[in-house]
Amino acid sequence: MTSTATHPDHHRISPVFLGLVAIMAVSGWAVWAGWAAVTGVAVFFFVVSGWIISLCLHEYAHARSALRAGDVSVGAKGYLTLNPLHYTHAMLSIVLPVLFVVLGGIGLPGGAVYIERGRIRGRWRHSLISAAGPLTNALFAAVLTAPFWLGAMHDVPVAFRCALAFLALLQVTAALLNLLPVPGLDGFGVLEPWLSPRARQQAEPLAPFGLLIVFGCLWIPQVNEVFWDFVDTLLRGMDVSEPETYLGLEYFRFWEGEPQNVFVP
Repeated sequence: MTSTATHPDHHRISPVFLGLVAIMAVSGWAVWAGWAAVTGVAVFFFVVSGWIISLCLHEYAHARSALRAGDVSVGAKGYLTLNPLHYTHAMLSIVLPVLFVVLGGIGLPGGAVYIERGRIRGRWRHSLISAAGPLTNALFAAVLTAPFWLGAMHDVPVAFRCALAFLALLQVTAALLNLLPVPGLDGFGVLEPWLSPRARQQAEPLAPFGLLIVFGCLWIPQVNEVFWDFVDTLLRGMDVSEPETYLGLEYFRFWEGEPQNVFVP
């Protein structure tokens, strides 16, 4: 008999996810070939589809880690199919993160899959489940920037190069912000199993407002400056320059007109 955890339908990749991959591939080719009449439109679809794919992989990493740790319910909930429509809250998981990218050019984390923590034993397992998501963003950032630090970007069209750089920036910001020890974010989830029951009880009411707390802090000029300086430092370590990410954002916001001339090394 096939169990809930091993049922093939619970592990089959969703057509929705495959559609996102197809959109990213086609729009990426359009950016590379200069095929689109307005390059920014193709960059927009490339970045948005790539960003949603990374959100799917982020939540899949949580679910897969939870399955290995003992929560067999994640299969029946559809979390292993990479279908973003199966997340606990589509608005928080997909729409809100995409809106943050459009408005602020920043990869704020979204909602989450629901893990039945009572099925899992061991504090390390709980911490690893929480860490799996942002670590996936970090891995995705490493993959996206590999052509940069491997010196393989010299003959790549500028628009594609900058779109890739901007998408990598979103992964870096998502990983960093999600690792903050703020209730409701994965960073707090890593620490929570090691806190006292009293500390966890005190932090619980703040969890629904974790994203708002982070977003509010980023509106503080001093905090914003320190954060973006750190992001730029990490990207420079991967041979991605600030002009490349800036021009990628300019292409992405195609509705504001063609990007201004920016020197790209």
